Amino acid sequence: MAAPDFWDDPSAARPVIAQVKRIQALLESVDAVQRELDDTTVLVEMAAEEQDLSMKDEIDRAVAELGHELDQLETRSLLNGEKDAKNAILSIHPGAGGTESCDWAEILLRMYLRWIEQHGYRHEMVDRLPGDEAGIKTATLTVEGPYAYGYLKAEAGVHRLVRISPFDANRRRHTSFAAVEVLAEVEDDIEVEIDEKDLRIDYYRASGHGGQHVNKTSSAVRITHIPTNTVVQCQSERSQHQNRAVAMKVLRARLLDQLVKQREEELAQERADQSDVAWGSQIRSYVLQPYQMIKDHRTGVETGNVKAVLDGDIDRFIEAYLRASLDKPPE
Repeated sequence: MAAPDFWDDPSAARPVIAQVKRIQALLESVDAVQRELDDTTVLVEMAAEEQDLSMKDEIDRAVAELGHELDQLETRSLLNGEKDAKNAILSIHPGAGGTESCDWAEILLRMYLRWIEQHGYRHEMVDRLPGDEAGIKTATLTVEGPYAYGYLKAEAGVHRLVRISPFDANRRRHTSFAAVEVLAEVEDDIEVEIDEKDLRIDYYRASGHGGQHVNKTSSAVRITHIPTNTVVQCQSERSQHQNRAVAMKVLRARLLDQLVKQREEELAQERADQSDVAWGSQIRSYVLQPYQMIKDHRTGVETGNVKAVLDGDIDRFIEAYLRASLDKPPE
């Protein structure tokens, strides 16, 4: 950054600046923990010298807070992948099962929105298509914040729900599936070749809430990339131009993800263990009946506090996945 010509190319400077800011934020966090550790050490020494038991509760709180902050720093240290620091694009798609699966997809969407709120991240609902009777047929949102992709990549895969169906008059137990897709947002300076001739762009009226302007004008945009049959749509903004820009951002991310997966599949042709997620190979089960238990099948982490998890408390699963990924032997 000190080079005289550093600012001559803004597109090249942006990722460097972003990386510097991430490193500075991490160093500031380490310094803050060190200061708290020093303060707590002094407090403990004072209490020992004066044999003052009245300071025990304050010391216990300080130690617990230090432990929590150290856990967060340790988890952050696991996010060293090339794309981990980027924003995320999260999509949810119900599986077969009609209304039951659509309702499960909406429950998952609520869970992630709660998690996003709890971590101080920002989100934008790019597309949300309501189900015929309940729930959602699909939803796509962008998540902006430090290491959003690094954390949320742990959620990609098939999620399985077992419960007494609220839509079954006979109160039978049903199993539903929904798929969660997580992509890293593509930076503007990363080139993904998209030929305008390969695009089919349709404009239509937005559905659901959004005010009179959104619902009465054909501002929603659907873009189809014909060679790959990749379809994205956006109806969150007020104008065609804004919706087209957001849809193109999602399209670029999906095409880049397809290219990366294609390269990975070529390298993994001779591997017996395929890492691709397929329908029926769930990563996590949420059992509400006949007992309450949520279990991650990749790490073995489980909890009976179903309500907390569905309210966004999924960090235990994310952290376990990151640690397990780090511990995997090289192939």
